[in-house]
Amino acid sequence: MTATFAEIPLTGLPFPISEYDRRHRKVFAAMEQANLDALVVTSHGRLQYLSGYTGRGAHFAPFPLILVPGETPTIVVREYDIGGVRPATCIENIVSYTEQFQFAPVSADVIRRYGLQCKRIGLELGCWNLAPADVTALQAQLPDATFVDASRLVAKVAAVKTEQEIEAMRFAMNITDVAVLAFQQSLREGIMEAEVVAHLNCEVEKAGGGLRAPSITLLFGERTKLSHGSPARYPIRNNEPAFMELGGIKDGYCSGLVRSAVLGRHMEAELLHDLSVEVLEAVISAIRPGVTAGQVDAVAREVLKRHGRPKLLNHRVGYQTGINWTERGDISLEPGCTDVLAPNMTLHMPIILCGETGYLIGTSEHVLVTKRGAEILSRTPHTLYRG
Repeated sequence: MTATFAEIPLTGLPFPISEYDRRHRKVFAAMEQANLDALVVTSHGRLQYLSGYTGRGAHFAPFPLILVPGETPTIVVREYDIGGVRPATCIENIVSYTEQFQFAPVSADVIRRYGLQCKRIGLELGCWNLAPADVTALQAQLPDATFVDASRLVAKVAAVKTEQEIEAMRFAMNITDVAVLAFQQSLREGIMEAEVVAHLNCEVEKAGGGLRAPSITLLFGERTKLSHGSPARYPIRNNEPAFMELGGIKDGYCSGLVRSAVLGRHMEAELLHDLSVEVLEAVISAIRPGVTAGQVDAVAREVLKRHGRPKLLNHRVGYQTGINWTERGDISLEPGCTDVLAPNMTLHMPIILCGETGYLIGTSEHVLVTKRGAEILSRTPHTLYRG
């Protein structure tokens, strides 16, 4: 990095260069196993994991990170965004384009410089931020190359965390716990969803952290029937449920939680929550190295089957977490998934049950897979809060 960029306040890498070098080596090894000569990384979460850059400017067109085993990585970005990319990345080779239509020819030119125009090239076809038109344009530029789907290659490497990453996730969970406590302490008749969010954001800021803003779900009463609903100026009344899902964030690493509450009494919400706790605790007990994600999912469904209510759970049991918790291609705890759990993976299990009248109520935990089982990262009990 040049001295000019290094002097920009609040910029830089969250981890030492050695950590990014380690990640690159792991990905190179995975590429060799997959018989890939090059990998074009375009999804925002993977870009941040491997380069440090968040990908904020990449809505214009992909900012591909091109990896070739044994070679220095290259990142291709829009010229306008170089000033934001350079102080935030460990990648020294930066190649630019000006207009969106130049993305494919400039990226193809980089691949040709590596002498790989006739080789096997991996693309993240199942991830966000790579449009079909982008793929078609690259194919037109490199007609002799063999393009293969490598959507899950980086995800599998990133699934196992280092101590530095785990430390970031623990900090993020501390912030999440602050937000949960603020949510619970705010509940009183007449307070609005938006008011509670404003209060918990204030408490989180006092604690020196932040929340992953686009992912905040906080709903009262009948609005708890909305999946992933955004908070509004809507008040809670006595004998109504409340539901929240949010996550503190540190250096891109987010630790999410689901918590529910009832102001007064609400029999359906209380029943759904009791079942969700039973499912969650069975799932946590099933998590250990060597089991598959599908086996963990099956444990959850067996609990509900025993209660004669298997249809209450209409989504996956959980998912791999780390940078960008909504990334496609991550390990998913869903029926039939054969991914094997390993120590130092982090997982979020949102056990949200859908009642017969549409209420979505539940709880969750964020865990670290250990050699013996699972360590719960949150210090907030997953019991129902009663206001």
